[in-house]
Order: sequence, then C-alpha cells, then structure tokens
Amino acid sequence: MTTSLITGGTGFLGSNLCARLLREGRRVICLDNNYTGRMENIAELQGNANFRFVKHDVCAPFDPGEQLDEIYNLACPASPPAYQGRHSIDTTRTCVLGALHMLELAKAHGARILQASTSEVYGEPLEHPQKETYRGNVNPVGIRSCYDEGKRCAESLFFDYHRHEGVSIRVIRIFNTYGPKMDPKDGRVVSNFICQALRGEDITIYGDGSQTRSFCYVDDLIEGMVRMMAVEDETFTGPVNLGNPGEFTIRELADIVLSKVGGDSKLVHCELPSDDPTQRRPDISLAQRVLGWSPRVTLAQGLDTTIQYFQKQITQINRP
Repeated sequence: MTTSLITGGTGFLGSNLCARLLREGRRVICLDNNYTGRMENIAELQGNANFRFVKHDVCAPFDPGEQLDEIYNLACPASPPAYQGRHSIDTTRTCVLGALHMLELAKAHGARILQASTSEVYGEPLEHPQKETYRGNVNPVGIRSCYDEGKRCAESLFFDYHRHEGVSIRVIRIFNTYGPKMDPKDGRVVSNFICQALRGEDITIYGDGSQTRSFCYVDDLIEGMVRMMAVEDETFTGPVNLGNPGEFTIRELADIVLSKVGGDSKLVHCELPSDDPTQRRPDISLAQRVLGWSPRVTLAQGLDTTIQYFQKQITQINRP
C-alpha cells in the first residue's frame, strides 16, 4: 500500500486531497498545525484505518515513524488576509523551512515529493496568458512578497535538491481554486462573494472590478495534482500550470454569484490592495499534453456546489 504524507492536510486543498487518496486505497498521513486548516475538514476521514492526523508545524523537522512513498507539500496559508501583515514572517518561514524539511524527508525515504507552488510566482504578469517559461514580475519587498517570493524560493530549493541530491520532485503552479471545504472566513474572492450574498451583505469589490482571474473547481485541481505525482518520467519535473483557462473579471464573478444566490446585495467598491495582479490566466497546454489533463467543471457548475456548501456552513454557524 502506498503511504502518502500531505502537509497542510486540514486545509482546503489538503483535506480534499486526503479524501481523494483514501478513496484510491492509499495510506494517508495528514500533517498540519491548523493555522488556517480546520479539523472539521477531515472529520469524516478520522474513522478510516488508513488515515492518521498529526498536529505539527513544518517549520520543524518531522519523523513520520514509518516509510513514506510520496509527499505532497501543501503547507502554507494561501489567502492574503492569512499571509500578510503580522503573519508575513511566518509565511516565509513556512515556505522555506517547510520545503527544506520535507525535501530532507523525501531524500531520507527515497520518496517522490510534489510542491504546491502558485501562479503568484508570476506576479503582475507582463505576459498573458502565463506560460511556465515566463519568469515573472514580482515585487520582492511588497506586502505580498512573503508569499510570492517564499514560493519562488521553495521552487528553487526543490530544483536544487533534484539536481544535487537526486530527489524525485514534481512542481505545480496552482491558479485560483475554489470549492467545498473552503473556510467561510478565508478572505478569497469566491468565498467572500458567496458568503456576503448569502448573508445579504454588500459585495465588496476591490478596485473597479475589471481585473481578471481564472477559477478552477477543486476536484479538477486535485485530479491534475494526482496525475502530476504519478508521472514516472524523472526528466519531467515541472513546473506545470494547473488552473482553468476560462477568464472572468471580478465584476463578472460578482454578477454570476448574485444571479445564483439572489437577494438584494449591492456592489461596493473598495481600494485595490497593493501589488494585486490585474490579470491572471494560465496557459495549460503543457498539462494537456503531458498529463492529459484539462478542467471539466464550468464556473457555473462549480459555483452551484460551492454555494450549497457555504449555505450549510453559514446555517451551522448561525444555529443557536
């Protein structure tokens, strides 16, 4: 039986990945300090004999106490409210020290390791859509640099461990992803819009709403992640873009959410945050060619499921 370690396992993506791997008959070790992860995300997995949760911060070395076959390194807060401000130093530490400790663990176990990098390594792109060959336009001293540069440094470490230590690596760059198990207080645009609409609150749009994003449903993203880990060709390490190339303005997203939720919420414009990218759209031709992967869930379909999830979450929160 394959044993998989997932760092950031109680988070949005991590918990969905844990469930997917358990369905495939894997043994799963879920590692998280629960800074942004939630135990409720893995509640339904706790009774599975092949699942083990360990509360641990990846900034410290970790001994699993058993042989590992593969490591998915997802540990890092991914929403701006969680990684900016007073948490920025911890974000950089998680990106860099977490990568170092997991790479050392992969080396010791002869395990393959996948790094969940991000489209934010492209910064404010001067190329559109973004290909993996684009080197980015990142502000190294801005309020987002803890995350953007932290992920860039992690990629550097992964490739150095591959070149010099012979570690089997796979690197993916994740574009905006949404779906069930997101935290209602996550602070990212899809969760913000849905929860505000469900509560009848004003929809807060940063800037004029003309900035674009590409939204990938979580099941599609997890499928691409698993396919990347399964690639046996050691010359194909990535990085590989994983995201939905459908491009929408933030205003379009708000209109779609309101049309689905209904109600009387109004659109309110706020100041655009510093270094917020104006365009984001992946070129996924590499993933299509090598992984045979393309997203299948449309934004309309994915939002329906996500709205149902958040409706249940809000109902539970408001229950006396």
